[in-house]
Amino acid sequence: MDLASRIREQILAGELVPKQRLVEADLSEEFGASRAAIREALSELAGEGLVERIANRGARVRVVEYAEAIEIAEARRALESLCAGKAAEVITDDEIAELRAIGEAMSRAVDAHDRDSYAARNNELHRRVHEISGQATATGLIRRLRGQNVRQQYRLAQKPGRAEVSIGEHLEIIETICRRDARAAEAAMSAHLNSVIDAMRAVHAKESSAR
Repeated sequence: MDLASRIREQILAGELVPKQRLVEADLSEEFGASRAAIREALSELAGEGLVERIANRGARVRVVEYAEAIEIAEARRALESLCAGKAAEVITDDEIAELRAIGEAMSRAVDAHDRDSYAARNNELHRRVHEISGQATATGLIRRLRGQNVRQQYRLAQKPGRAEVSIGEHLEIIETICRRDARAAEAAMSAHLNSVIDAMRAVHAKESSAR
């Protein structure tokens, strides 16, 4: 894994949080890399919208405000729906079995109230749908968009009852792809992202009213 990917993973995992300064000397020591290599990696991540550079203050993890987070989710809705439809058109019997196994694992995680396991299987499902679809351009764009929204995704995933709502949506995505119904798969993925957007708005409204 290259240097930019290693820093990216820390941001996506929430180990580096919004507004946190990214000090070149500290990162150089942590990753055993030259400061020039760190600067190059941060420039790459800035191009992806994960890092921002501030004049005379260096770099920090970029903050995504609520309005932009909604726009990002709406853009993801279009791209993820495309991938779901394409996956339904090309999925193999072995891949059908794989997606259904992921769905079963997600259901078990919900029953066990295991949010971390559910989140991991959720990410795995979306990743496999992207891979099966063969849509490399859309997948690259989705990865960048998901990275910019990582904090909002984490907060939403930790909301009590969210997994119990989204499991049905994910199982519907799996079922429509596995029966090779491209149009229904697109609709199921779009409905899921609409649900995500509605939940983000609800969280924002609740937090705003509490201020």
